[in-house]
Amino acid sequence: MKTSLKTVLLIVLANLLLSLAAWGDSRREVKFPDVLDYKTLKCDFHMHTVFSDGLVWPTVRVDEAWRDGLDAISITDHIEYHPHKADVPTNHNRPYELVATKAKEKNILLIKGAEITRDTPPGHFNAIFVTDIAALDVEDFNDAVRIACEQGGFVFWNHPGWKPEAAGWLDIHTKLYENKWLKGIEVVNGDTYYPEAHQWCLEKNLTMLGNSDIHDPITGYEIYEDPELTHRPVTLVFAKEKTAEALKEALLDGRTAVWHKNQLIGREKYLDAIFKASVKIAKPHHSQKDAIWVEIKNNLGIDIQMEKAGAKRAEKLTLPANSTTLLRTKVDSKAEQVKLSYVVKNFLIAPDKGLPVEVIVPIQ
Repeated sequence: MKTSLKTVLLIVLANLLLSLAAWGDSRREVKFPDVLDYKTLKCDFHMHTVFSDGLVWPTVRVDEAWRDGLDAISITDHIEYHPHKADVPTNHNRPYELVATKAKEKNILLIKGAEITRDTPPGHFNAIFVTDIAALDVEDFNDAVRIACEQGGFVFWNHPGWKPEAAGWLDIHTKLYENKWLKGIEVVNGDTYYPEAHQWCLEKNLTMLGNSDIHDPITGYEIYEDPELTHRPVTLVFAKEKTAEALKEALLDGRTAVWHKNQLIGREKYLDAIFKASVKIAKPHHSQKDAIWVEIKNNLGIDIQMEKAGAKRAEKLTLPANSTTLLRTKVDSKAEQVKLSYVVKNFLIAPDKGLPVEVIVPIQ
């Protein structure tokens, strides 16, 4: 039976499409600029699988991270809590072993980690960059943290306000801090921002982190209760290069910010650098009497929400993500430039405190 040319072409096209489907895995890209001679890495250091109380196999976490555009992750299953132990054996190092090769294939840095899970207080703590998770499975909480640090681990406090009735900075946290075991705190966990943790990080020079603490499969972000959360929380790490060693060095040096909803949370130095690298102001293209028209481009992957500083009434300016905004402003005809002072309301440099910026428009 003869096969028509049309049929042959359809078969070839079908196989080509199947090939593309197999090889053309795609990811969503929300771009953040490299700043201050550092690479900006998008990271999530808190997630769970069936090896503790999560609902997915470890390899799924790598695929999800790829689709969400992440550069580095840590699977941090609970050491002490294993509700699936009748079906999945307790092998603390196994999740890392299962996905180490897959992470390399996806060009994702995989950091070995675990969650040290105790009642609040002291609460839950993640230890990442450890070498042997099984060695942390000890009865005494302080011993577990100490062993993690002796392995070169980076220990941070998870969701510090998770149980409001027992929340707060307590003696046990002071001990961890004074022993130099506590290196950071989650200022964001899932859909929750903890302003008190933000303030503690500023006061005590601790590293700020924002992580998903994901348990369910990520098919969308209906896993979170807040409808404004259309992406997982992300820790932005400003590292010298994309390696595990550089990532750890940056975390120890506190070079991070947190992307949460349509907000950036962090120290002024890094948020200011992101703003300056993202916002580009053209020369005025039109003038009339005492006014000029100028284009302002926002190359950042999120909206920038600004409010005029010192104005009698709130004068707001929103620069949409990856867009150009046309601004008309008054000007002194003799001036060489116009300086406009704003506060970026969704760049939090402290609880309830936006980033102060100056928008400078060149006239001549």
